[in-house]
Amino acid sequence: QVQLVESGGGLVQPGGSLRLSCAASGILFRIYRMGWYRQTPGKQRELVATIAAGGSTNYADSVKGRFTISRDNAKNTVYLQMNGLKPEDTAVYYCNAHQMYSGMDYWGKGTLVTVSS
Repeated sequence: QVQLVESGGGLVQPGGSLRLSCAASGILFRIYRMGWYRQTPGKQRELVATIAAGGSTNYADSVKGRFTISRDNAKNTVYLQMNGLKPEDTAVYYCNAHQMYSGMDYWGKGTLVTVSS
């Protein structure tokens, strides 16, 4: 079965850094667009960043210049390097795998990032 397992969340001070990882299994990873989304209580899940199968990236305006998404197809893993973290980045971060042609879409269970002093 398909599994997306996030790791790397935690508590960090404002201005700090974290790197999230998402290990995928059960899918042909290299053909999927991978993405990170986040959600806070009472709000809709929002896009953070995506990376296409070909490597092109897309970022939410709120994280441009601070976050970097990358993928390692040999390890079936997608990363989110988060620098210059702000309290408003506090959220549960979810990994997503989307295959454009088939419409297949998978989600991880999320990892909590808390930015606080």
